[in-house]
Amino acid sequence: MGAEWDAEIEVGAEAAARLIGARWPELRGEAVEPLGTGWDNTVFTVGGRVFRFPRRAVAVPLLERELAALPVLAPALPLPVPVPSHVARDGSPEFPWPFWGAPLVPGRELAALPDDARTRAAADAGRFLRALHDPALVPRADLPRDPNRRGDPQYRADLASARLDALTDQGRWNPDPAVHALLAAARDAPPPGGTAVCHGDLHARHLLVGPDGAATGVIDWGDVCLADPAVDLSLAYGAFTGPARAALLASYGRPVPPGRELAARVLAVFLCAALAEYAADDGRPALLAEALTGLARAAA
Repeated sequence: MGAEWDAEIEVGAEAAARLIGARWPELRGEAVEPLGTGWDNTVFTVGGRVFRFPRRAVAVPLLERELAALPVLAPALPLPVPVPSHVARDGSPEFPWPFWGAPLVPGRELAALPDDARTRAAADAGRFLRALHDPALVPRADLPRDPNRRGDPQYRADLASARLDALTDQGRWNPDPAVHALLAAARDAPPPGGTAVCHGDLHARHLLVGPDGAATGVIDWGDVCLADPAVDLSLAYGAFTGPARAALLASYGRPVPPGRELAARVLAVFLCAALAEYAADDGRPALLAEALTGLARAAA
């Protein structure tokens, strides 16, 4: 049985060039360069644009959610997000699913920065989340309510424990009592229950930064939803620590009560454990190191 992130359809650069050129003749002859892969999409750059191709059938409705939400949210946000400009909804024999392109959001993944160089990006992320979580955005966004139960600390604690057990069995992680104590505290904790527009999958791969350490954009919006703000505040605990975390929470400027903080920390553990499993399987040592460090950050 394959891993949950294995591609059902893998699009290479030559196939991407054919698929894009068939729909947009003006892009024929542009260089098609691989940019990256994730669980759900394979991504290419084409003439200053980025094109996303689903890798798995489960990612198709997530892509449709991005298409609906990003044009609505982008004008209200202080950091760039990818706004689709080229949309192919009609499938073909070569690729049966929709795909889309957008102007490239520049930057590299936050994981490229050491912890002591993340304060500026953290402050930018806090301002971004303050805008995203503005209650005024809720009625403008037709989104599902936390479909993956990421704001439910009891549910996520059990899933996180299973992933941590797998990492331990693989010799990738030495059990940390602080992490296990955090998950144990969550087992009787109710969901915090707030409502905001949330990115839904915000971690160190999806916050981009520039050479000066400032945040340059937020990508990969397939899990955008309505949920408690804890779902996005997990970034504060999994990706930042010390002064950087304080900077994010200060620029966020809204209260984070204990129940919300607990849910955010537990989700950070889950996301970091999932990223660690993925990175180990996919041969990404830098991402593996970032994810394992994130486990310690979340419990600190």
